[in-house]
Amino acid sequence: MKPNPTLKRLGLSDMDRAVIIHTDDIGMCQASVAAFIDLWEFGLISSGSVMVPCPWFLAAAKYCREHPEVDMGVHITLNSEWETYRWGAVSTSDPLSGLLDEAGYLHQWQPAVFAQADPAAVQVEIQTQVQKALNAGINISHIDTHMGTVAHIKFINAYIQTAIRHHVPAMILRLDVEGYKQVGMDSASALQAVQEVARLEEMGLPLIDRISSIAVEQPENCLEKAKETLVNLPAGITHFIIHPSKDTPELREIVPAWAFRVAEYQAFCSEELRRFLKDSGIQIIGYQDLHNLMPASEKSG
Repeated sequence: MKPNPTLKRLGLSDMDRAVIIHTDDIGMCQASVAAFIDLWEFGLISSGSVMVPCPWFLAAAKYCREHPEVDMGVHITLNSEWETYRWGAVSTSDPLSGLLDEAGYLHQWQPAVFAQADPAAVQVEIQTQVQKALNAGINISHIDTHMGTVAHIKFINAYIQTAIRHHVPAMILRLDVEGYKQVGMDSASALQAVQEVARLEEMGLPLIDRISSIAVEQPENCLEKAKETLVNLPAGITHFIIHPSKDTPELREIVPAWAFRVAEYQAFCSEELRRFLKDSGIQIIGYQDLHNLMPASEKSG
């Protein structure tokens, strides 16, 4: 792949490593909101995204209204993965939409969404989630996708068009054909994706080069693993995902790997990591920086 043209638009070189330290799943539970607030105020994270269908969305929205500088996007949510803690769609309760399982919740895993969801219903759900966030007073910086569920040939156009309609960047990977095949696309879909990325870059939409995270979800030595992962990132723009949460009884009941989420929270509110990032040569950016690069005809006022 050619160097990401967004780097130069950010005032960086082709060899710079720009990283969005991104907190996913905000509003999924109380522990995620409390952790986000602490980390945002501590200053190492640079962006987050809220899960509109989830129970603690309103608390996240309240914080964003009170702190309009917060870099918060919408974590487009089309599935509900936990065993005993579930959520539904925000746009419909109609089983004919294909969005819902037999119990009335969003499907637990992506294959069921791919197989059953009506693309028209997905489009409405994506738009409704974004509009609900805006109506709640969130000045959204971007949209991204929970567990990659919108990244399907049937749904991706609705995702892109929603971002363009609302004048915000979407988390979209700029890969070559082999790169898209490695993430599960067939040859025809991979070629189509490459062509779409070229079209979006020609329009001037800022895109990212890769998604990264701490690879092993074990709480031991989380800080060292975070430093190792970050320092080895290549040039380009990386969406670096963490799922930080405070240690609460609710979190322990919902998430089997709760201890890792707590360890991520502790790592990203540590002075040691602050010092490491300061000396690393990594350029920390947020999605608001990409939003500022949206072409004039696509940029919100």
